[in-house]
Amino acid sequence: MNVDEVMAQLQAMGSESIKKILLKHGVKEPFFGVKVEYLKTIQKKVKTDYDLANGLFATGNADAMYLAGLITDDAKMTKADLQKWVELALSNNIGEYTVPWVAAGSRYGFELALEWIDSPEERIAASGWATLANLVTLKPDSELDIDTLKGLLTRVEQTIHSAPNRVRYQMNSFIIATGAYVSALTADALAASAKNGTVMVDMNGTACKVPAAADYIKKARDKNPDAKKKKTVKC
Repeated sequence: MNVDEVMAQLQAMGSESIKKILLKHGVKEPFFGVKVEYLKTIQKKVKTDYDLANGLFATGNADAMYLAGLITDDAKMTKADLQKWVELALSNNIGEYTVPWVAAGSRYGFELALEWIDSPEERIAASGWATLANLVTLKPDSELDIDTLKGLLTRVEQTIHSAPNRVRYQMNSFIIATGAYVSALTADALAASAKNGTVMVDMNGTACKVPAAADYIKKARDKNPDAKKKKTVKC
């Protein structure tokens, strides 16, 4: 399949009612409003295709960009690819899910996440924190820089309430993921959650809630006491 063929399929799968829902969740035009389950039918046909993924992402269409994240070969993604992706990711679902998934599966996730969290642009900083959350969920603890992650938990404690809206949300997600999947830092993550208290995020009138970090960490560790890592974060 090529880009034009995929785009034609996406347009046929689009729904105005889905578009209305996604717009409230921070997805920006252009996009057709394709359900993720329909995107996955294309993913099953294509499987993995690095070149097609980059072509789809370059369209700027949010449906195509999401699909690109599902089908790309993370290991082939270069730093330049990932930087281009994060800069093009204007929609919340792309910047805070698609790009972090792919970055975390690449060779450059940690390096770029540390750069992105310092960005003055809210959406890029949010991508950085989301990438860190995905990294600790995927990577064995032996491959993680525990000291740096501990320092980042302290940074979140000190800055979360003054951070931009979507950055606050992803900082909170980073605390949860670290506490749930990095045993050496579970106590630190719980302490950070306790100090932060309630994290307020404007969810744009949707029914989405900001997870209570301590509760989520405790539930996660009860279900997964050995902090076994996930095989994939893409969904």
